Amino acid sequence: MLTDDLIARIRRIEITTRKLVTDGFAGEYQSVFKGRGMEFDEVRQYHPGDDVRSIDWNVTARTGEPYVKSYMEERELTVMLAVDVSSSGDFGTRNRFKRELAGELAAVMSFAATTNNDKVGLLLFTDRVESLVPPRKGRSHVLRMVRDLLLFQPVGAGTDIRLALDTVHQMLKRRSIVFLVSDFLADPESYRQAMLVTNRRHDVVAFDLNDPLEHEIADVGIIALEDAESRQLRWVDTGSKEWGLEFAERASHLEEGKREVFSAAGVDRISVTTERDYVAELGAFFKGRLRRLGR
Repeated sequence: MLTDDLIARIRRIEITTRKLVTDGFAGEYQSVFKGRGMEFDEVRQYHPGDDVRSIDWNVTARTGEPYVKSYMEERELTVMLAVDVSSSGDFGTRNRFKRELAGELAAVMSFAATTNNDKVGLLLFTDRVESLVPPRKGRSHVLRMVRDLLLFQPVGAGTDIRLALDTVHQMLKRRSIVFLVSDFLADPESYRQAMLVTNRRHDVVAFDLNDPLEHEIADVGIIALEDAESRQLRWVDTGSKEWGLEFAERASHLEEGKREVFSAAGVDRISVTTERDYVAELGAFFKGRLRRLGR
């Protein structure tokens, strides 16, 4: 149900993210992601320096002169947002919950895409596919997706990143941009192969959502910690050195696993946190991509 509070939140996100896009992200987005596909343009006579692999042998044989196929950059892209809406997103100890952060990031990339006349689709997932919105164009379509992100109540609680990637891979028939938004609290080995396969065909960019309390817990005595996805409750003594070392080791092991899987698959990972603004991280990503592309 669209309450006054929800309408106000949608409007706030729209104003904030559209300003970010207008102030520069749209241009950087276009520079980074332009020309991801090529569309046939014409057959023309061969010129010295043309790639011999583009020779049209049928036309060449018919005319007796070498001809090549020429292509033009295909500007229109398809962007798919795969957003994790599992229960761990309802956590945040600083400025916002991780789910709110996911919504804002998805809105920024959606508005950047629609500003460049690209199609945008949305997959919401937990340990199952919760909702699938096919890629379309237009501001009203983007606003609907933002509304869905804020209003949607998932059935599942866990996280299946492999399922999300497999679904996107099967759905998208041509090379597309896939923004995968999650806190990646699942076992990295569970999605290693799916990440590798999907990024071979598409361009996968991962937004890794974090909260400071997931990496370090201060000594506040004995507290109850609940796993958001499994609902298991555990009492711990945060002043215990043994528990502190165990907690740090688990966090470090997960971080190393994620880093290795992203690197092996060739996927760009943008780490964002509930603690601060994500503008700097997005800017660093765009600049890094532009350097690698030589633009």
